Amino acid sequence: MTAFPTKSLVDPADWPTLFRTRLDDAAIRGFERETGDHILNPDLGPYAKWEGPPRDAAVLIGIVERGDGPNVVLTQRTGHLKSHAGQVALPGGKIDPTDNGPVEAALREADEEIGLAPERVELIGNLAPYLTGSGYRVVPVVGTIQEGAVFRPNPGEVESVFEVPLGFLMDPANHQKLSREWQGKRRYFYAMPFGERYIWGVTAGIIRSLYETVYR
Repeated sequence: MTAFPTKSLVDPADWPTLFRTRLDDAAIRGFERETGDHILNPDLGPYAKWEGPPRDAAVLIGIVERGDGPNVVLTQRTGHLKSHAGQVALPGGKIDPTDNGPVEAALREADEEIGLAPERVELIGNLAPYLTGSGYRVVPVVGTIQEGAVFRPNPGEVESVFEVPLGFLMDPANHQKLSREWQGKRRYFYAMPFGERYIWGVTAGIIRSLYETVYR
């Protein structure tokens, strides 16, 4: 495995190479394990709130270069949605039968949710599938977004689009391990509060998976 110093994270000339190499290394190894909510909660199982086969989904971890460094693009979901209303999320959703795999699904969903044209994204690689307690098998797709890209949130799904510095999200000091009671059991999850934005649950878990793939 190629070695990179952690400081290269904030160097615009180096971080894409670092990420691409780390994700390629993980893919060559065949991903050592699927990750997910069950890693922090092994007694609950990978699909704690779902019976039946997992449903395939994909999300885009889109990283855009700014003057002060790379940022990750996130969304605040609208408050009227049936699931995860008002929560912070990565653009993405279920893989449709017409999608040619998770990459196409992630790019299609990003286009539908935030108006990001697929041709404005340069792919870096995929992370190991992330299993959620609600029965989804989510493939995180990592890519760089051209700096001139314009985001147009779909008001039916997205309240706002915002960016968080990649350096903040890749700093384990910002990864809080919290817990709450669920069906009489204590359930653990990651949270990464950023100003008024509260990143937690599956979104924080996927970001944690990116950190572990690149830096551990």
